[in-house]
Amino acid sequence: MVNTWNSYLRISSDGRLFVPAGGMRRTEANIAHNPDVLITLGSREVQGRHGPGTGFLIKGKASFIASGPDFDFMKTQFSWLRATLAVTIESATQTL
Repeated sequence: MVNTWNSYLRISSDGRLFVPAGGMRRTEANIAHNPDVLITLGSREVQGRHGPGTGFLIKGKASFIASGPDFDFMKTQFSWLRATLAVTIESATQTL
């Protein structure tokens, strides 16, 4: 398990979720062993089922990218990152 700020998340043109990784070394080792991930997140800006705010459960496959255009895209926004965590979303379910 690892935490990050919602404001750090980006969506690629092909629909992958990008997360800047400054550390996340244990997560990287875990993903090298098993790329299946579960991510939960919430947003006050999205209307929920019972009022303002909602949450989502995202299931997908993850990898770490340390070079190339996807890494460069994230590096321009987060100068401190050492890699980009890229998640190919298989499903997203609203939870709230």
